[in-house]
Amino acid sequence: MESTSVVNAGEALFRPVRTGNAFEETVERLLQAIRLGVVGAGERLPSERELAERLGVSRVTLREAIRALSDAGYVESRRGRYGGTFVNENLPGPERSPGGKVDPVALEDALSLRYVLETGAAEMAAARSLSPADRQHLTGTLAEAAGADLDDYRRKDSRLHLAIAEVTASGSLTTAVADARSRVNQLLDRIPLLPPNLGHSNTQHEAIVDAILAGDAPAARQAMAEHIEGTASLLRAFLA
Repeated sequence: MESTSVVNAGEALFRPVRTGNAFEETVERLLQAIRLGVVGAGERLPSERELAERLGVSRVTLREAIRALSDAGYVESRRGRYGGTFVNENLPGPERSPGGKVDPVALEDALSLRYVLETGAAEMAAARSLSPADRQHLTGTLAEAAGADLDDYRRKDSRLHLAIAEVTASGSLTTAVADARSRVNQLLDRIPLLPPNLGHSNTQHEAIVDAILAGDAPAARQAMAEHIEGTASLLRAFLA
């Protein structure tokens, strides 16, 4: 299959919201972009005009959402020629509640959806003829995840998984992966970060990306499946 341009995860996240809960959904989309690493620490959000148009909300609603995120410590607004809304370098940590049980049906639903979407994304990415930009995107996000500290690991990890969806060139798939990953991150925030597991995850990440770059679709799917099952096992152990 011929390669086209990489799908931008920002396009998948900054899509029109439903008008019934415009403010709440605007906050959700902006926070999703920050937590998934689509807009990184210290980076600037798109302009108010562009964001309002893409989200399909008024600039008043957008400003209210930005103000709420600013009050919560996620962004800051700067004035002047190089002003705008920037993601804070130091973000609030997740409100962890280690242990505790969740609805087992909801847990399995989230894990099943992620499995289907992300194994399929890895397989599809490997089946494409990737451009140099695609390859650089994958290796760059892989390196960032491997070098992330504990406080930033979840965002860098999420960004790598989104990058795999992006290089499939399917906007719908990237949107679905972003939404599914947000659900899984809410569950992951309820369990402790285990350094040995993170080291193992980085090794698995490398295997996934290597298979994609080699164009080995079955191996990419298998490597992603093993990776996702490891995460699922931890979530079941702590939460089920």
